Parts: sequence; C-alpha cells; structure tokens
Amino acid sequence: MRLRNLLIWDIKFQARYGFYFLYGFLTALYVILLLSFPISWKANAAAILIFSDPAAMGLFFMGAIVLLEKSQRVTSFMSITPTKALEYILSKVISLSLTGMLVAGVLGIAAGGKNIPLLMLGTLLSSVIFTLFGVIIATKTTTLNRFILATVPVEIITFVPGLLHLFGITPPQGSLYPPNACMDLVAGKGFPIPGILLAIGLIAALMYIAHRSVLKMWQSQGGVKI
Repeated sequence: MRLRNLLIWDIKFQARYGFYFLYGFLTALYVILLLSFPISWKANAAAILIFSDPAAMGLFFMGAIVLLEKSQRVTSFMSITPTKALEYILSKVISLSLTGMLVAGVLGIAAGGKNIPLLMLGTLLSSVIFTLFGVIIATKTTTLNRFILATVPVEIITFVPGLLHLFGITPPQGSLYPPNACMDLVAGKGFPIPGILLAIGLIAALMYIAHRSVLKMWQSQGGVKI
C-alpha cells in the first residue's frame, strides 16, 4: 500500500514538473531522427539513443527530483512517516524505469527492431542501474551543479565502454561488463547470461548503497540550494 501511494506520488510529481512533457517531445524528435537515417544505421542509432537517454533517465533527472524534494521538505516528511527507505527507492526506480521502457519501445519500433523483448529487458536493467547511481549521488549533493559534476565519472565508466562494445571495439569478454551486457540487450545482439547476472549483482550492491544513503539523508535533513 505504501509503495503504491509513493509510486502515485512520484508519477504526479514528475508530471507536475514537466518530465513527461519533455520526454514526449524528445521521443517525437528521436523518432523523426531515426526515420531520417538509412536502414543500415537505424539499429545502432536506436541503441545509442536508448542507452544514452531513456535508459539513463534516472541518472540525469534524479538530482533535480531529490533536490526539489529536499527544498520542499518532502524528505523531512518521509523521515517521520512509516515509509521505509527501500520503498522510497523502489518507487523512483519503478516510475522512471517504466517511462524509460515506454520511450525505448517506441524508438525500437520506429527503428524496425526485431528483438523488442531483449531491448525492453536491456532498458530495464540499464534504467535500474542508472537510477540507483542517481539516487546515491543525489543524496550526497546539495546543488544541481555538484550533482551534474558528480555524474560525469558514472557516464564515463558506463557510456564509453557501452559505445565501444556496440561497435565491436572491445574483446568478446567485454560482454561480462554490466553496461556492455545491457548494450547487447538494447541492440538485440544477444543474451549474455554471465553479463546479465553480473548486472543483477551490481544492482543488488547499488541498492544496498542507495538504501544507506537515503537513510543518512533522512537523518541529516540539511538545507539545500537549487
């Protein structure tokens, strides 16, 4: 019940601040872009767009979401309610992952993708990983500029290897690296079971860290600036 209520709150919060309007516009723009590409480019172009945007939505927007909640004292309210940190995290992961998967599905269809189930699974795993990274960083920063700077290392260790792997620049063992395994799924190039298992392990580790980070944020309740 609490998780459902939190999920409804997060969806309304994101809608109020224009997240869905923005992604509706971006989705339409990406579809037009994909339709303009030659057929031979579409699959890789769609994979790049999906992996670097809807799948990574949580990393890009979590700073704004959490900092807005801090400024509006929403996190102060959460700390004195029966709400659990895990429920708070899951609500954000679910709401952003569902949006990311919807956008990814539209882009995959626009690109003529034939492995939409793999694409959706890859987007889900990627979205959960990026959103958890976003939660961890957002709980430890007090301004949006600091959040953006703190996300740069995450982008380097995820996007760069993923792009290199997409174009076959990495060795076959590269699919063991979780972001690369997610890219394989998004691009519909296979089902790398060891890499997927490692991605799930990474999610478990990030969930543990995010849980501790949220608890610490609730306990500190410091002021913020946006």
